[in-house]
Amino acid sequence: MSEVEKASTSALETAAAAAFLDALNATDSNGTEALNATAKFVATPEGTILAYGSLVLMALVPIFFGALRSVACSKSKNTSDMPETITSRDAARFPIIASCTLFGLYLFFKVFSQEYINLLLSLYFFVLGVLALSHTMSPLLSSIIQASVPNKQYQLLFTQGAGEAKEEIINYEFDTNNLVCLLVSSVVGVWYILKKHWIANNLFGLAFALNGVELLHLNNVSTGCILLGGLFVYDIFWVFGTNVMVTVAKSFEAPIKLVFPQDLLEKGLDASNFAMLGLGDIVIPGIFIALLLRFDVSLKKNSRTYFCSSFLAYIFGLGLTIFVMHTFKHAQPALLYLVPACVGFPVVVALFKGELTEMFRYEEAFEEEGLAKDDSSESMKKDQ
Repeated sequence: MSEVEKASTSALETAAAAAFLDALNATDSNGTEALNATAKFVATPEGTILAYGSLVLMALVPIFFGALRSVACSKSKNTSDMPETITSRDAARFPIIASCTLFGLYLFFKVFSQEYINLLLSLYFFVLGVLALSHTMSPLLSSIIQASVPNKQYQLLFTQGAGEAKEEIINYEFDTNNLVCLLVSSVVGVWYILKKHWIANNLFGLAFALNGVELLHLNNVSTGCILLGGLFVYDIFWVFGTNVMVTVAKSFEAPIKLVFPQDLLEKGLDASNFAMLGLGDIVIPGIFIALLLRFDVSLKKNSRTYFCSSFLAYIFGLGLTIFVMHTFKHAQPALLYLVPACVGFPVVVALFKGELTEMFRYEEAFEEEGLAKDDSSESMKKDQ
């Protein structure tokens, strides 16, 4: 529990997580203008269905597999694999930090050259993307690599001083599997930097989304409701109340959105008229859905009722976003539809099953560490 508390109470890490998720959420007017490619291009019905269907499918993949991996991550005893835990205090201040980050990006694009800012962002997300994609591919490639290449262990060690005064500066252990994953990810990264191809963008985007769902943990359902409720208001204000979100969305070039061409059938892989979905509309509901899966596991009933209900709710909310956007021909904040759906459906199910109190009393950290109730109460007071 001490390691989790240490991670969750770090102001720097919290701010970084907030900035990251805010950037994800800001890239495409929350995934709604997202779904309008250009003013002049008119997509065929087949191209539209293919593009939107592909976006929905790509959104579901990181949520599903990220939630499954979050269960294993929460049980990990390796401190280096510990997730970043979001407490109720973090959730309450998240919309404020996100708003400051968004407005800061807006001012940067107004004051400085868009070309140079996007160059710096591309290099920054190249490093992050390579690491995220490497971490995502590692379980998949490990079995393939071990069957054909001996998996040797390596250690990178830097020390300072000598004798009893010697201290470690860097002590990093890795193996052949890690090296191969890093090499493959670097190839994708170079492809993205040189060509900005939409497939390379999506590979990085899927890796970001899956890692976000896996490694960002809400400590309880109440915290999830606070976070989603705050971002629900934040989303509506910045999309409908100002042009800040749209301006940042149009200026921001980074692999933090999923794209799919609506003219793929006509132009093939060289297509250029894209429908888009911001990763924030995947990661933010996704971490709540992953929490409900871990709650299902904690019930030890061999069922995934709450995970399935929230997963289906996400599909409904995303479909409703697309429908409303096309009906009114206006950008829509996706969280306006996703938040009520992802929170409301599981709550209704819990009321029907008589488990609402149990759901809101669930505390992930207690489940992980097996702490006594009294100790848990004390640590919760410190967090709040």
